[in-house]
Amino acid sequence: MSATAPRATKAVIPAAGFATRFLPVTKAIPKELLPIVDKPVLQYIVEEAAAAGADDVTLVTAPGKDAMIDYFDARADLDNALKAKGKNEMLAKVKAPETIAEMTAIRQGGAKGLGHAVGRAASHVGDEPFAVLLGDEWCHLDDKLLPRMIDLQSETGGIVLALIEVPDDQVSRYGVAAVRGTDADDIVEVTGLVEKPAIEDAPSNLILIGRYVLPGSIFPVLEQTEPGSGGEIQLTDAMEAMRANGTPVHAVVFRGRRYDTGEPVAYLQTLVELASQRDDLPGFNAWLREFSATLD
Repeated sequence: MSATAPRATKAVIPAAGFATRFLPVTKAIPKELLPIVDKPVLQYIVEEAAAAGADDVTLVTAPGKDAMIDYFDARADLDNALKAKGKNEMLAKVKAPETIAEMTAIRQGGAKGLGHAVGRAASHVGDEPFAVLLGDEWCHLDDKLLPRMIDLQSETGGIVLALIEVPDDQVSRYGVAAVRGTDADDIVEVTGLVEKPAIEDAPSNLILIGRYVLPGSIFPVLEQTEPGSGGEIQLTDAMEAMRANGTPVHAVVFRGRRYDTGEPVAYLQTLVELASQRDDLPGFNAWLREFSATLD
């Protein structure tokens, strides 16, 4: 494919789920807004998209989750209060989310699966390539996973996934890719996807993570995709249908820093790790060392 092929400049973040693992707090607070000290998970994800050039972001949301869009909007009363008190540094932090990306919200209209959620963004994305970033994980900006994926999609015109390696005894918990090597150490051709295989049936130890770069041609395929696992429209089924019809599917094998907030223990691990790296939380690491010494 020509090097002048269009690049993904739009991103879709599916964020309509109930987040049952975090109930009851997610009855009132979207999981995507859970804080990493003073910055919500969602901001990290939007920053990842924007840093890769995908700064036109569509949130696929649900009732009770309007706070996600509110977070990226200006709030004059708060701005004025901070100005009046001379809290300019805090004001800059409050204003920062307003300029990261152009934000749009679309209601999913029922929990009908990831494929359905992505399909709801069709009217905004059109026929352009676009990125999908799931709302409970992100990758360190310096490790440039998403830019690598967008470059690869522009070169191939097909589907680009992100994979990480896990121990063999963990593969049955994830979607696993069957792959064929390429000339690049971190890029593989995907020849099949298997959802939560038995250990002995797993085609590799490379599992899918929540980053995709897709051609706009996936939208009509999603419209025709029948409900699959769990009675939901699965993105994996649509991608497999496209692969079977000749769409190239590649993946970047990511070996960089990834932060997971999809379940409580992972969220706490991410929170503590990132808090420990901050210079503006004096005493936290000393306390953490003392507390760790009390654990069995």
